[in-house]
Amino acid sequence: MIAEAGLAALWLAASLALLQLALAAIGLRAQRNADELLVAVRPVAIVQGALAVVAMLLLIVLFQQSDMSVKLVATNSHSAKPWLYKVAGAWGNHEGSMLLWVTILGLAGAAVARFERQLEPRTLAATLGAQGLIALGFYAFLLFSSNPFERLSPAPRDGQGLNPILQDPGLAFHPPTLYAGYVGLSVAFSFAVGALVTRDVGRAFARAMRPWVLGAWVFLTLGITAGSYWAYYELGWGGWWFWDPVENASLMPWLAATALLHSVTVLATRDGLRAWTVMLAVVAFSMSMIGTFLVRSGILTSVHAFAVDPERGAFILALLLLYIGGALALFALRVGTVREGTTFELVSREGGLVANNLLLSVILGIVLIGTLYPIVAAAFGVQLSVGPPFFNKAAGPIALVLVVVMAAGPLLRWRRDKAGEVVERLTWPIAAAVFAFAALVAFATPIGVLPLLGLSLAVGLAVASVAPLWKRDLRRTPLFTWGMVVAHLGLAVSLAGMACDSAFTAERLVALRAGEATRVGPWRVSFAGLSPVIGDNWSGLQARLTAERDGRTRLLFPQSRTFADPPTVTSESAIATVLDGQLYTVLGAADGQGRWQLRLWWKPFVTLIWLGGTLVALGGALSLVGRLRPRRREAWT
Repeated sequence: MIAEAGLAALWLAASLALLQLALAAIGLRAQRNADELLVAVRPVAIVQGALAVVAMLLLIVLFQQSDMSVKLVATNSHSAKPWLYKVAGAWGNHEGSMLLWVTILGLAGAAVARFERQLEPRTLAATLGAQGLIALGFYAFLLFSSNPFERLSPAPRDGQGLNPILQDPGLAFHPPTLYAGYVGLSVAFSFAVGALVTRDVGRAFARAMRPWVLGAWVFLTLGITAGSYWAYYELGWGGWWFWDPVENASLMPWLAATALLHSVTVLATRDGLRAWTVMLAVVAFSMSMIGTFLVRSGILTSVHAFAVDPERGAFILALLLLYIGGALALFALRVGTVREGTTFELVSREGGLVANNLLLSVILGIVLIGTLYPIVAAAFGVQLSVGPPFFNKAAGPIALVLVVVMAAGPLLRWRRDKAGEVVERLTWPIAAAVFAFAALVAFATPIGVLPLLGLSLAVGLAVASVAPLWKRDLRRTPLFTWGMVVAHLGLAVSLAGMACDSAFTAERLVALRAGEATRVGPWRVSFAGLSPVIGDNWSGLQARLTAERDGRTRLLFPQSRTFADPPTVTSESAIATVLDGQLYTVLGAADGQGRWQLRLWWKPFVTLIWLGGTLVALGGALSLVGRLRPRRREAWT
């Protein structure tokens, strides 16, 4: 009965999403009783979100109980699987992950209905109506194309198990945070649609939308950072980013959300960039929808993608065309009613933010074209691959220009500034970047141009990031200012880690017998032998490695694991983390001559990549808290 209750909750939630849309549409057009209809939208949205949560919790219960009469459980779980992967396995598949998406979507709509008090009632009702329309489409997708509660008769004795690559604590963290980011962008999209419907694009709309954009951006940053590290240690490839199409599918919404975050700040603070902000809200949600289509359409082969039939991809494509096409049509019809807003000079903080937006948009366009072009070419019978060389050469130089703009932006004044004074304020960041460049050229081993410029600009950006705190009373500095400082500093730290990984990584592929040793970077690595090892639902071989450096010894145990359900062999890396980097080791296969293959990397300062990502998310969270505090005081007074 649990599966039937979950399915009933989904049907009820879908019905309420339809009612939510209808009440908003009728209330906005009604001449009589309009207020009553618009007020009724709020409780409907709250109950709809609660029902979606109920459905998700019931699916988790089915996985925990290993109810093999449910098709989704039988094909994606196993009774011997550890409890953590039973819970996380509920969304480690197509149907469950879509239910998680809809659950977060329902919760977001309920939160808007419960807490939003700044918007004019008609605009809020239109926003909730748009959110109801988005939810209705995804409920239809679940109920008619991807039912997570479908029964299986006869029920098998046990399940087929979860993909071993997904049997990692990262599964419990990465998808929920990423989906929270995607759904946050859907709320921003709904705000934009609501404001266009009621012709209410202004500062109040931007202030209401900004916390959702900030929250979405924070979750996307955390999701991408966690996913990057998960792939780094789990897949055994030794890299932190591979420009995989599905990785790009998460990067594109983040780029659009970053541009939107800066644009909505200008609108909320200075009443500028009205039409541009609305357009970016549509583009950001478009990128999350395109990412969803790429992952679930079956047109991509990737370790990240769900292998599903093309009919489901067609369903999502239809939703994408409906939502994004409809929003663009509405924008075209109403953009003439959007007033220009406050103007500003080219040399100003607003001008810097516009430049930031344009550069982010160019990078987004490069990633989008590089991701979609092979798919389009394949449709015409041409097989080609677009990989890291294209993305690095095309987007890398633009990203470095973006770093320069990012360093200057916070030091610019609002409305208008003087170029000479801006250069004077940038004296110390420029000096730091030049010093770093000279030191690298003089003392470091020869490295490529992009890593050299990246490291130099990272130093300059780090100095510029803390410049807004100079000569200020730190105890009275607003929390959102601290957030900006920490986020920009985090980007500098990440950029330094990326540049170091590209410039200084040492790699060694060897075949060793027990007792033999090799060197990689500053490490001497000895192979002591192999031993069998058994886990909760796998067996394997474990190598014993002794890594020595400067008189200190580290023990490492890379593994080759064999899973029975489903039958899979995986490589589990072993990583030694020290202050200045990581020693990364992977066990390969036997060569038939008594030797075992080992792949070793020494990666100086690679951990800065994920430390910086964490700082970026922390900065966003500080800004979010700083922006929400005044609203909370207003709500209580």
